[in-house]
Amino acid sequence: MFAQTPIIAYQRLSLPMESDSGISITIKRIDQVHSTISGNKWFKLKYNLIKAKSLGYSQLLSFGGAYSNHIDALAHAAYDFGFESIGIIRGDELAGRPLNPTLSRAQALGMRLEFISRADYRLKHTDNYTTELKARYPNAYIIPEGGSNALAVKGCEEMLTEADQRNFDVIVCAVGTGGTFSGLINASGHGQSLIGFSALKGDFLIEPVQGWTGSAKHNWAIYDDSLFGGYGKFNKTLEAFIELMNKKYELPLEPIYTGKAFYRMLAMIEQGNIAKGSRILFMHTGGLQAFDRSK
Repeated sequence: MFAQTPIIAYQRLSLPMESDSGISITIKRIDQVHSTISGNKWFKLKYNLIKAKSLGYSQLLSFGGAYSNHIDALAHAAYDFGFESIGIIRGDELAGRPLNPTLSRAQALGMRLEFISRADYRLKHTDNYTTELKARYPNAYIIPEGGSNALAVKGCEEMLTEADQRNFDVIVCAVGTGGTFSGLINASGHGQSLIGFSALKGDFLIEPVQGWTGSAKHNWAIYDDSLFGGYGKFNKTLEAFIELMNKKYELPLEPIYTGKAFYRMLAMIEQGNIAKGSRILFMHTGGLQAFDRSK
């Protein structure tokens, strides 16, 4: 499955603001990299699954919310790659309710769903919780929430090609747990700058990104979600923007990650906060599955 990176399409937009600023915007459609292992998740899982297979693990275990793109991608990858899968899902109140499309699909692919309280979920990264999980699931290879670890960062470095390094000045990306953005930083070329738009409030992503990228590069900045109010929050303005981009430019976005990032990038251009004449590459990292009404 992961023998080589598929060819990824580019989409060029011609927005009215471009003629005034001299800025060009190109979208790299990472969302199209695989039919079910969507977007950046394909790159994040690549080396983790290869390692799990090489070490002889028969199960994959990870964490996520009820609409998690990571859980959805992991269920598909486990099914395709010959693993059993376990999803530790935030919110024990969901256990007695009908499954939403994301969790229903994961279960249909063979994923065992374990619903835990939000208080317990906050402990998922602690040594005690990890030890207890390993005791219960000794055959499971454990992947962090969102899939971000050193192997995920390695995979995400492959999202940028040598041509991308030459042909673009600014790389823009939505940021969730920081793994994808870290990979892009590591792979960035000389003179390139990177802008990350976090889906969450607060500056806590800076530390893990620094840990995955080291101190050699200082060509990046992360902006937290102070505009829309934090993770999972959006308004009519954003919804209307996403609908416009889809209808007018055939660019599908969603309101958690890519829609916010694209909206905020355009706002930065309008405010003059991106240099005139910049060649921008926007990384469309996927995340559409929870908002695809056809599924």
